[in-house]
Amino acid sequence: MSDITQAVEAAPNSADSPTPNTSAAVAAFDPGRRATELAVLDALRSVVDPELGMDVVELALIRQIIIGTESSEIKMVLTTPFCPYAGSMVQQIKDQAESVLEHSVKVTLLAERWDPRDAGLTW
Repeated sequence: MSDITQAVEAAPNSADSPTPNTSAAVAAFDPGRRATELAVLDALRSVVDPELGMDVVELALIRQIIIGTESSEIKMVLTTPFCPYAGSMVQQIKDQAESVLEHSVKVTLLAERWDPRDAGLTW
């Protein structure tokens, strides 16, 4: 469960409290967590798709980074469903993320299709 979800669930019901709880909204953004996400993305720039010669961040293959205290998860898509380099890229992403986070990272491949327009490409 993400921290944002936990903050929303922990917030009192609006029917119980006449004033809105702004502390839950403020707690939803954690500058330290965002800095860590950006550091992970920076490390992932060294992972290059061998067929396209562009990194996974530039190609917009990384969809979500979920940072935990003991383990984390990176959700991503591939440029093609049967990418021959998938195993190698997943391992490189895992290694790069673990070098920043210093704990285990799970890489999940999503079933959604990659669209070059997400990366600003117009082929």
